[in-house]
Amino acid sequence: MANIFLDASVFFDIREKRTALFQRDFSNDFLFMSILTLDIYFYTFKKKMPDLTFVGLTNFVQILNFTQDLALKALEGPTKDFEDNVQLHSAIDADCNIFYTRDNGLLKLGYFGNVKIQKPTVQF
Repeated sequence: MANIFLDASVFFDIREKRTALFQRDFSNDFLFMSILTLDIYFYTFKKKMPDLTFVGLTNFVQILNFTQDLALKALEGPTKDFEDNVQLHSAIDADCNIFYTRDNGLLKLGYFGNVKIQKPTVQF
């Protein structure tokens, strides 16, 4: 069992069924994501409210708050991209072990604090 943070790209892949990765692949793990990911998702995919497909989302993943403290940490780094920094610091604040992303720049970091940054793995 692991605490896994889903970067926006991975969440998008799951929601839009662009991957062989499904919610059931995480049945033994605790999943987390930033509230910022929802904002980006709804904006990118032009979703309108109410969107009933998101009812029960919190049964699948815990949505983390965006706070002033988090914003201040993100302004300091570790990357030049504010949104990436918000995601990374959110994973740290949630005590995640793993940070799943497809972002090559983040993958190059390997770790952020004690959080291992990696592409998601799918077991068939």
